[in-house]
Amino acid sequence: MLNMIRHGAPSDKSTLLIAHGLYGSARNWGAIAKRLCSDREVIAVDMRNHGHSAWTDRHSYTDMAADLAEVITALGGPVDLIGHSMGGKAAMTLALTQPDLLRRLLVADIAPVPYSHSQIQFVHAMRNVDLNTVERRSDAEAQLAANGVEPALQSFFTQSLDLPGKAWRLNLDTLEKDMPLIMGFPDLSYDGTTPVFAKPTLFLAGANSDYVLPEHRPTIKALFEQPHFAKLPNSGHWLHAENPRAFVATAQSFFDA
Repeated sequence: MLNMIRHGAPSDKSTLLIAHGLYGSARNWGAIAKRLCSDREVIAVDMRNHGHSAWTDRHSYTDMAADLAEVITALGGPVDLIGHSMGGKAAMTLALTQPDLLRRLLVADIAPVPYSHSQIQFVHAMRNVDLNTVERRSDAEAQLAANGVEPALQSFFTQSLDLPGKAWRLNLDTLEKDMPLIMGFPDLSYDGTTPVFAKPTLFLAGANSDYVLPEHRPTIKALFEQPHFAKLPNSGHWLHAENPRAFVATAQSFFDA
């Protein structure tokens, strides 16, 4: 079972589950979860090979969708679901394969398509940090900076640093090995039939991001029967961190509709 961080309390509204992106964690979503939990239970999970969840030698979207399904089943589902980036692809895979587990889906700044810009350079940057010399997060941030990592991502990555244990809470070996799977999207068709998710789905993109493009819409519409599209102003790929108030307001409006 994935590690979970719970916020708020169960109510007559559906539990809201949050699946983070690559190199993230449930903890990264704490501020958002606290704003969303005033009238419902909100649960953020550590995806496999991240945070305090189990490390495995596989990191495919079908595996991640199965992990989310296990959590939702244990919660007594169905749930509302937010998935960002990698977590968004895992959430879409779940929606297309086990739709009864979801009520509504918000996909944050990702499309069900393969991407060409690999994130492998960040694995290398984290590996190049000499953890034996790191006493505080700023030490690791300085070494990440020397490896070409921009300041905002330095802070983001070091949230996954176990300072006392001198280790990353990221399975860098598996993430590197399966990076082609992470950048791709699975073909979920069976016997010539492509599954379709019939429930409301919001594709919320950062206005300054290039992850969700107009040319992706035909693919999205072929897989999602009720797609809604919106752009969050003054934000890029990490839209929930860059414009949290607008992200929370948009999510609340969508899930309460």
